[in-house]
Amino acid sequence: MNKLAKQYPYYLANKAVFANKDLDVTNKYTGEVATQIALADAKVIDKAIEAAEASQPALNKMPAYKRQQILEHCVTRFRERFDELAYALCIEAGKPIKDARGEVTRLIDTFKIAAEESVRISGEVMNLEITERAKGYQGQYKKVPIGPCSFISPFNFPLNLAAHKIAPAIAAGCSFVLKPASRTPIGALIIGEVLAETDLPEGAFSILPCSRDGADLFTTDDRFKLLSFTGSPDVGWQLKAKAGKKPVILELGGNAGCIVDHDADIDDAIERIVFGAYYQSGQSCISVQRIFIHESIYAEFKSKYQDKVANLVHGDPLNEDTFIGPMISESEAKRLEGWINSAIEDGAKLLCGGKREGLMLQATLLEDAPIGSDVNSEEAFGPVSIISSFNDFEEALALVNNSQFGLQAGIFTRDIYKAHKAWDELDVGGVVIGDVPSWRVDNMPYGGVKESGLGREGIKFAIEDMTEIRLMVIRTPQ
Repeated sequence: MNKLAKQYPYYLANKAVFANKDLDVTNKYTGEVATQIALADAKVIDKAIEAAEASQPALNKMPAYKRQQILEHCVTRFRERFDELAYALCIEAGKPIKDARGEVTRLIDTFKIAAEESVRISGEVMNLEITERAKGYQGQYKKVPIGPCSFISPFNFPLNLAAHKIAPAIAAGCSFVLKPASRTPIGALIIGEVLAETDLPEGAFSILPCSRDGADLFTTDDRFKLLSFTGSPDVGWQLKAKAGKKPVILELGGNAGCIVDHDADIDDAIERIVFGAYYQSGQSCISVQRIFIHESIYAEFKSKYQDKVANLVHGDPLNEDTFIGPMISESEAKRLEGWINSAIEDGAKLLCGGKREGLMLQATLLEDAPIGSDVNSEEAFGPVSIISSFNDFEEALALVNNSQFGLQAGIFTRDIYKAHKAWDELDVGGVVIGDVPSWRVDNMPYGGVKESGLGREGIKFAIEDMTEIRLMVIRTPQ
């Protein structure tokens, strides 16, 4: 299905509502309006929260096998609508078609994993007789849904990052209200269309595109028992400060570091790093940004890597050969272009790329960008990477750690002791050995430290946050 609907509704309490056509969604490559979306206001958001709260008792009673059936239905329907979902990603996000297909595959994986985990949420019988005064006492606990959840998802993975909130919520038995990114709401709304086909209790979900000004309730309303936000650090920490007593999960930014040691397979490392730095035009929080190469292999790596980057295909995301598509907006492309030019003025060497036309920014490679430059110290979130050399592994670890962020890091080494040293010493949420920090599979614990966030996603780990322990103590009279 290579077209979008002329109009999409929002979903309020499980139902499609064609309330208006207030949100234009553009084709990020052509700039033309691709479709129009119903936009929710504060009154609608309030109704959604009220409905979520009202539905929670029914969700609390829903047996695990029924939640599993709902998730399995989603897996089936996403497979049936695979091409439609991939096309929507190309249009609304400017995502190259190969990357789009990869994201739809991950959407399916995420719901499949959630279906499996939905029947594994269990508790434990505890021995409480640890002292004489506890003789005759037994404990047991179970995990119960935390309650209505507030979800805010970003533009760069409109399907899979929404799925990493929605799927574990259904598995855990939590109602939710989701705010998808206004630039890329279509994928989440298609998920809503599929959920509307299921037996979820009325009010169990709402998916509401809305303006940032109208979204304050997603953060401040005490009827929500959890806030999960994925997006920029500045916004995320502001939301946490306003969230009140509810737990907050933050998946924020990064400027991922990657080390290539002297014993690495250079060609393999280059192949993976080109992918990790430039897939979906670098618009990933774990995109490879800073690359540290051992001085003994630096010249060879630089030559081969530069050639690969310079020959990446730019253009229409629907073209099968396209690797670099448009950035999400011209303002973002201009921002990164400015960072690149500023770094060059401060002494960085431009090895290739650097030119912009509208939303299209060439795949850019810099050498020795100053540590304090924005393109090095901030999250680039676009098609740029920086190379520099090191002569000591300890030095390379320190360079990776010299960042306000800490999501994931990649280490190309064949030395098991260095691999463990990196795992021990890098101040990040995950260390990937023999591959790029951009690698992620959807059942692993994923998240960061420092400015990169709080908490972990990955279905099993998200369910931990979306459930609470409820203890029962039984006394046997002696």
